Amino acid sequence: MTTVAVIGCTHAGTFAATSILRNHPDWTVDVFEKNDNISFLSCGIALWAGNHVSSTEKMFYSSPEELEKAGAHMHMRHEVNDINVKGKKLDATDLDTGKSKQYRFDKLVITTGSSPATPFIQGLREALESGRAMLCKDYNDGKRIVERTKSIKSVVVVGAGYIGCELAEQLSTRGIKVTLVDALPHVLDNNYDENVTGQAEEAYRDHGVTLAMNQKVVAFRPETNRDGVESSGVTVVTELGEYTADLAVMGAGFVPNTTLVSSQLRTLGYGAIIVDRYMRAATPENDILDDVFAAGDCATVHFNPTNSDEYRPLATNAIREALLIGENIEEPTKQYAGTQATSAIQLYDLSMSSSGMTLDLANRRHIDAQAATIRENYRPEFMLSTTPVTATIVYERITGRILGAQFAAKHDISMAANLISVAIQAGFTVDQLAGTDMLFQPNFDKPVNFVSSLAMAAAAKRSKELEGGK
Repeated sequence: MTTVAVIGCTHAGTFAATSILRNHPDWTVDVFEKNDNISFLSCGIALWAGNHVSSTEKMFYSSPEELEKAGAHMHMRHEVNDINVKGKKLDATDLDTGKSKQYRFDKLVITTGSSPATPFIQGLREALESGRAMLCKDYNDGKRIVERTKSIKSVVVVGAGYIGCELAEQLSTRGIKVTLVDALPHVLDNNYDENVTGQAEEAYRDHGVTLAMNQKVVAFRPETNRDGVESSGVTVVTELGEYTADLAVMGAGFVPNTTLVSSQLRTLGYGAIIVDRYMRAATPENDILDDVFAAGDCATVHFNPTNSDEYRPLATNAIREALLIGENIEEPTKQYAGTQATSAIQLYDLSMSSSGMTLDLANRRHIDAQAATIRENYRPEFMLSTTPVTATIVYERITGRILGAQFAAKHDISMAANLISVAIQAGFTVDQLAGTDMLFQPNFDKPVNFVSSLAMAAAAKRSKELEGGK
C-alpha cells in the first residue's frame, strides 16, 4: 500500500489530494493542515470587506469532510514541525492536544503555500502584535479585517499589487479614507504598463484615495495624541512622508512557506521549490526526485513568455499544477503546459486584464521587445452606448512572437486576456493573431474586433520598423 503525505491544504493541497485519490483510490493519503478549514478563496477578502460577499460559507469550495469522503485521512489543526525528505518521515503536532507524532510516507506532496511578506521594517512587528497593522492572507485575516473596518474612519494600505489595490478600492467605497502606499512608481506596476496604470490611478483619485507611490516604507509607529499619549492608531513612515490612520493593512506580496525543506530541495533564491514539467522536485544538486512533488504558492511555475522557472503565486497556477500531481505521482505521464500569469482586476467601473509580460518587464529582462497600443470603442458607434478600450500588446521585435498584452475599459474585457494567454501558449506572432477568425455582432464588437485591431497595429508597426532597419 502506497502512503502519500500532503502538507498543506488550501488550493494546491485540496486539488492534489483529490487528484491522487481519483487516480489511485486504494492509496493512503494523509493530509496535514494547521488551520481548521481548507480551500478558502482569499482573493475574495477585499470583496468581503466591501460588503460584496453573499455568504462567507460560499468562499470555501471544499471541506475536510468532503476530502474524508473521497478517501483522505485529514489531520486538521496539525502543524508539521519537521520533514526528512530522504528518510521519508515527518513530525506533526496536534495543535489542540499539544501531542506530537511521527508519520512515514512513500511519496511526499508539498503544498504549503505562502505567507504575507513582512519585510524588516522598524515597528512593523509591534504594529502587527498590537493590532494597529494587519495582514491579508487567510480566512482569519479576513475576519479580523472585516470586523476592524466596521469601526474605523481611515486606513493605510501598504502595497499596490492586486491585494492592496482591491482592498483600497473596496474600503474607499464604504467611505473610509484610504491611503495607498508602494515603493514602485505606479499602482499594479508589475502587471500593467503606464498607459493602463494611469487610468487606475485616476479612478483612485476620483474616489478620494491618496496615492503615495514611489515611497518606500521605513517605519511604523503608534499614533500619539497632542499630549504625547499613544492612541489606537498608526503612523506609516515613508522616505518622503508620514501617513496616519486608524489601521494599516499589509498587502506587500507573498513569500513561499518552504523553511522545512528548503535545505533539502532545489529552490530559487527566495525559497520557492523548483519543479519540473511533471511537478517533481529535485535535490540541491538537481537530481530529480520521483517521490517528491510540489505545487502552488510554495513552488515555481514554468513561465511561457520567457521559457523559464519563476515564482508567480496565483490560484489558477496552483490548481492546474496540483491536478497534474495525481496523474504523475506513479510515473511521469503528463507535462505542465506552463503559465502566462493571466489575471484581471475590477477597480470601481474600470476593468483591467493582462496576460504575459509588460514592456517594462521585457526591457528589464533585456529582451528585444516592442509594444503597440490602440484606444478604440469596443463596439460600433451607432449603438446607443459604447465605451473605449485601451489595449497594449508586447512582442519580440524580430520574430513578432507575442509576449503579453493588457486591456482596460469600462466594459468587461476579461476574456481578451484569456485570448492572449492562448495565443502566447501556442507561440503565436502578432501577424498570426491579426489573421485569426473572430466574430462580429454589433452587440459585442466591431467588424474588426479590438484584439484583431491591436494585433494588426502591432504587425504594421513591426513591419515598418524592420523595413526601416534594413
